Amino acid sequence: MNNQDEIVAFMRSRIGKADSGSPSPVTHWLGAILMEVDPGKIVAELTVRKDMTNPVGKLHGGIASAVLDDIIGAAVYTLDSNNFYATVNLNVDFLASANIGDKLIVTSEIIRKGRNIFNADAYLKFEDGKIIAHATSNLYKIPK
Repeated sequence: MNNQDEIVAFMRSRIGKADSGSPSPVTHWLGAILMEVDPGKIVAELTVRKDMTNPVGKLHGGIASAVLDDIIGAAVYTLDSNNFYATVNLNVDFLASANIGDKLIVTSEIIRKGRNIFNADAYLKFEDGKIIAHATSNLYKIPK
């Protein structure tokens, strides 16, 4: 088993658990629970909390962006845990709003793994599949 197989196996062992095993404080604060882990693909769920909302009680766009960016990072990690990848850009289209208590599904998939740049696609949706936000991102390799 190579290192990436071990990473995927470890992440799969965290499916359904409140603690993803991530070293990231942001990941812990967001509280997403892994549902599916494959090389280059992550599916997770989270529930909108009051501390994630804007003044009108809707999921804050910055928090939605953080969720998308975080899950994209996890998908990258399943393919290359030997390097760090910094987000070059994160383009987010906000298509609907979510309320406190809404359960959301976030999916990220690496659509291209280049030598130095990964390209990713991610969606934040309601359980019924209605899209809340869609993101694309490019991440640049920074050797450890």
